[in-house]
Amino acid sequence: MTITTSTPAPPALRPYESYVYAYPHKTAYRPLADRPALRSLWAAEPKDALSLYLHIPFCEVRCGFCNLFTRIGAPDELTTRYLDALDRQALAVREALGDQEPVRFAAAAFGGGTPTFLTAGELERLCDIAEKRMGAELSAVPLSVETSPSTATADRLAVLADRGTTRISIGVQSFVDEEARAAVRPQRRADVEAALGRIRDARIPVLNVDLIYGIEGQTERSWLASLDAALAWRPEELYLYPLYVRPLTGLHRLGPTVTGPTARALEDAAWDEQRLRLYAVGRDHLVAHGYEQVSMRMFRRTDAPREQEGPEDYACQTDGMIGLGCGARSYTSALHYSFDYAVDMREIRSIIDDFTATEDFSRAEVGRYVDAVEARRRHLLQSLLQAAGLPVAEYRARFGTDPAADFPAELAGFARRGWLDTSAPDGLLRLSPSGLAHSDALGPALFSPGVRAAMAAYERK
Repeated sequence: MTITTSTPAPPALRPYESYVYAYPHKTAYRPLADRPALRSLWAAEPKDALSLYLHIPFCEVRCGFCNLFTRIGAPDELTTRYLDALDRQALAVREALGDQEPVRFAAAAFGGGTPTFLTAGELERLCDIAEKRMGAELSAVPLSVETSPSTATADRLAVLADRGTTRISIGVQSFVDEEARAAVRPQRRADVEAALGRIRDARIPVLNVDLIYGIEGQTERSWLASLDAALAWRPEELYLYPLYVRPLTGLHRLGPTVTGPTARALEDAAWDEQRLRLYAVGRDHLVAHGYEQVSMRMFRRTDAPREQEGPEDYACQTDGMIGLGCGARSYTSALHYSFDYAVDMREIRSIIDDFTATEDFSRAEVGRYVDAVEARRRHLLQSLLQAAGLPVAEYRARFGTDPAADFPAELAGFARRGWLDTSAPDGLLRLSPSGLAHSDALGPALFSPGVRAAMAAYERK
């Protein structure tokens, strides 16, 4: 699909506005005054291909760049109390789904935090909650689990492999110890390599390795060294993340290295240039080594076993998502809902404590309603950020309209910046290489005014 415009290119946007992993973002959620019953929310929803996500909000350490909903450690049998609450929630949600029509799960994932913070026995219980409470047949669907070098132990991995895990994702971030320390991530390369060896020994079909670029002191040479160290394990997938310094994180508390608005702007511009350069180096290196680009972040080995793979990296946004745990989101066609959100450790601890004490999980507490216009915007956003692009006929079949008619200003702006692929086949809306590189500017540019206002009004905690 071709979008043309005769007006000059608009001013450049910063390439790293924010990572759009969900839309609307949780900071646009608010307490739901009507506290709708889950039974009514799911009554008319399709239930034959649901996704299931279980959230474990615990880590051994918190990395300096991390703004995920997680806490350090779990004293006083907190993991037991958390799993007890997760069990109660699963019972309530499964009851709300009803039995009037078949309920089937097509994919499952355990995230966090670090799910493998749990012991092997606790991971067995987590799998039982997914299977015996929710009815997800883990051995028959793609199951993705996140882990870390320090928690990827042989006994935990054996449980995951035995229960049907098809993909394991490990956050390495850097194989260079000095860079890991600069990102406030205490780890040694020897421990990372040992963990990768244990993962490969477990014979889980798909290994994903997360790496970060833009770390202080990182060079093209050290970045290539990390990439080559990862490639030595022939991971089926690699995710390359630009470093962000987000409010209330460890790196943010360390403060900028220079002061004053002018100096800070110059530093930001230099950092943007560094990240764009390292992104291009990483992209080209992986493509040259037999990987295809799926999105700005995701790269897949071209000979990877496709039948073992789970959803693409945007699939957590699809309708029909059941999230269990205090940091998980659930999506119906009309409402996205979760629990309260925080980044500050004290606030997170309080929310987890409230979750473990909850007895009644039959209602949605915090969320945002999604109308037809937002549904179109979300579909465009989550499709356009994939390298494959958006078939216009698919959009038209779902909504009865054309994306160019629904979002003329946004798409024309992308075209003026050279972010749309003018060589794409007719009927395909696809980003150019420059557009993919600027996904973290393009994504936020598609946010609606209402979502922007809600996010701006959110009080960080």
